[in-house]
Formats: sequence, C-alpha cells, structure tokens
Amino acid sequence: MESTDAPAASPEGQTEQPVVVVCIGMAGSGKTTFMQRINAHLHAKKEPPYVVNLDPAVTHSPFQSNIDIRDSVNYKKVMEEYNLGPNGGIMTSLNLFATKVDQVLGLLEKRAAPDPENPDRKPIKHVLVDTPGQIEVFVWSASGSILLDSLASSFPTVLAYIIDTPRTASTSTFMSNMLYACSILYKTKLPMIVVFNKTDVKDASFVKEWMTDYEAFQEALNNDENSNAFGGQEGSGSGSGYMGSLLNSMSLMLEEFYSHLSVVSVSSLQGTGIDDFFEAVKEKADEFKREYQPERDRRRTEREESKKKQREKELDKMMKGMSMSGTASTSAVGDIKAEGDDEDVEALSPDEDSDDELDDEQDREGLQARYDAAMLHQQEESTSADASFAKYLRTQHG
Repeated sequence: MESTDAPAASPEGQTEQPVVVVCIGMAGSGKTTFMQRINAHLHAKKEPPYVVNLDPAVTHSPFQSNIDIRDSVNYKKVMEEYNLGPNGGIMTSLNLFATKVDQVLGLLEKRAAPDPENPDRKPIKHVLVDTPGQIEVFVWSASGSILLDSLASSFPTVLAYIIDTPRTASTSTFMSNMLYACSILYKTKLPMIVVFNKTDVKDASFVKEWMTDYEAFQEALNNDENSNAFGGQEGSGSGSGYMGSLLNSMSLMLEEFYSHLSVVSVSSLQGTGIDDFFEAVKEKADEFKREYQPERDRRRTEREESKKKQREKELDKMMKGMSMSGTASTSAVGDIKAEGDDEDVEALSPDEDSDDELDDEQDREGLQARYDAAMLHQQEESTSADASFAKYLRTQHG
C-alpha cells in the first residue's frame, strides 16, 4: 500500500519543488517574530520547513535553523580583523558566506528529493530564509544578489516584505514603505508579498484601502496636510504643499505596482492571517513558474550566448596575435585527424627536404670560407709585425 504522505508530483512525474520564502523587513518590523510564527505554523501542520538564517549579528534566535551563517562566520571576529562597523561586519560576513552558496544549494536539493535510505522522511515543501534587519545590506549588496539569484535558479522563490502596520498610519511613512517595496521588487525581479504585521495593535484595513482606492488616499493626504503633519509652517502653505503634491504623484505612479502585489495582514503575536499568507505564497510560487521563471531562463540563455561570443572573439584575437606572418598564420593549428590517416603524413616533400639540406651545406661552406680568410689576415698581420720588430732590433744594436 502506497503512503499518502508522498510528495506531490509534477506532470512530468518529478517531485514538486519546495518554495523558498525570503523574509525581509526594516528593523523593528517584527520580522523575527513572524519567522517564528510561520515556522511553528508549518510544524503544527506536520510539514516542518527547512530554515536558513542569514543574519550573522543576531544573538538569540527563537527558532532552530537548519543552516545558520553563524556556524561558519564569526561576526565579531570579522569586525575585529577587518576593522569594520556593524553594517560593514554584516556585509563582509555575507560576502564570506556567499562563497559557500553551492554547498547551501547542495543541502537544499538533497532535502528536496526523496531519500531512498529513509523513505519515511518526507521531502521539504518550504524553505524559510531569515535576513538581517539592515535590509539595505542584504538587498543592495553583491552577496545578497548572489544568494537570491542562486536560490531562484534552483527553486521557486518568493519575497515576503514585512511592514510595521502601526508605523504606517501617516501617508508619508506609508508611501516610503511602498517606494522601498517597489525598488526591491524591480531590483530582485522576484514575486513579492507585502505583509502588514502587528495587526493586533492596529488593523491594516486602512492601508489596503489606500492601495485600492485613490480617493481614500487623497482624503487621508488632505487630512495630513491640514493637520500640518509634513512640517510646514502653519498657514504658510510651504513644505506641506510640496509634500502633498509629491505624495499625490507617487500614489499615481504606484497604482500599477499595487496591482501586481499580494497583500496580507497578519499578527505574529496572535497568529492571525498566517493561513492567508501561505495561500499567497502558493499563488506567488505558481506565478514564479508561469511568468518569472521563463524570463530568468531567457536572460540566462542570453548571458551564456554572450559569454560564448565573447570567448570566440577573444580566441580569434589571440590567434591573430600569435601569427608572425601572413603565410604562417595557420601553420601551427591544423585539422585533427584520427590515428591511421595517411593524408598529409609527411610535413615536407623530398624536394623540400633536399633544398633545406642544400641551404645548410652552402651556409657551412660560406662560414668556413669567412673563417679561413680571417685566419689568413691574422697571420699576415702577425708576420708583418714580427718583421717590423726585427728591423727595430737591428737598428738599435747596429
């Protein structure tokens, strides 16, 4: 009897790939608590995830990690050895860890496949990745791009952007978060879920309304302007008018961006909205396979073709540089022949061989003639010198 716990299979008969959920968010947005909540939620459903921690500076983690950057990189020693500050230490630690990305992918691929030696162990369905609270250090660094691209090249990858809902009550803070989310989306080119966290403190219905109803955002914007929320002088119209016009323009620009976002509201403390989050994860994973994966494959193919053309160009340039004359440019490289071919076995014909020997003989004769002439000249000079010396002696003693 077959086990009902077997992983779902694709139409091609292959095991369904796990979904990688990369959690990013500003410091204080509740990202760590959110990671703990979704981890516990999957454990409760008997689908334990594979957890990867990429925050080297965290001192205490409320959840267990299968792969932890702290096990291979010592954050404090990195700061001491390279004389770095906190952000520089985090970035350098990520750079060092990025050199081991192939090992990370190897472990993930091993856990994503069935184990013949342990058939009771189910392949993982989710990979949860926790990132540093200094969001710019991860998103905009080379090591962060390497890690994200490597994960996305092997598995469906989804970004979960965690936002502190109580802090987005003002239109300016809300717009700042949306612009940051937009920049991350276009930087990573990965599907994104915007998670409004801490809804137990403040309900997120107002931000959802701002994202779907332009007039509602305009009304909130006017209220902030009238209450002097933007720092302009009372009654002067300076400052607040500029900010209001800017936010108004930004909201129009982001209207298309909102239509491609999945938005969920959760409470990491109470656990509400977590099911909605995983429904959004499933939808974004399907979107990744349908829209993002073909585009990434196309760009990868273009890069490989570009590299191939560049290598051919460099090879052609090198061969031209190696040629010493127009007639000898191709003499060093010939067609490869299988052993036993009789064509062109002799590099030189007998006539060419005889000509070379004749030239060598003439060269030797010429060299000998020049040597004999030089010796004769030297002897004549020596005889003349002796005669002159003898004449000098006779003169002195005569």
